[in-house]
Amino acid sequence: QVQLVESGGGSVQAGGSLRLSCAASASGSLFLANPMRWYRQAPGKQRELVATITSGGSTSYGDSMKGRVAISRDNAKNTVYLQMNSLKPEDTAVYYCNARIYLLTSGLNDYWGQGTQVTVSS
Repeated sequence: QVQLVESGGGSVQAGGSLRLSCAASASGSLFLANPMRWYRQAPGKQRELVATITSGGSTSYGDSMKGRVAISRDNAKNTVYLQMNSLKPEDTAVYYCNARIYLLTSGLNDYWGQGTQVTVSS
């Protein structure tokens, strides 16, 4: 079935950068995930939208990280990236990839990755 596999999280000092990746796959199926999004959830807080990108490359950003992040994608690989710069301790959270995918077998659904931890120390 559909799998979203994230990578690139880790620990970094304030002011540093990280690049997250998320690859979507569906065994035996051709598809184009549209859109793809990054969310994050800090302890005790609600999950919030960080960035969105469509298959055509249109992007939008949530207020919390606007100006410090850039979302991009490789349609051929159904992979989305999140470049995060000037990281702050308050950016510490689990970052989740989300993709809306249509499959003939199951229709249109939203899928989630397992999450990747980002920890920013002061």
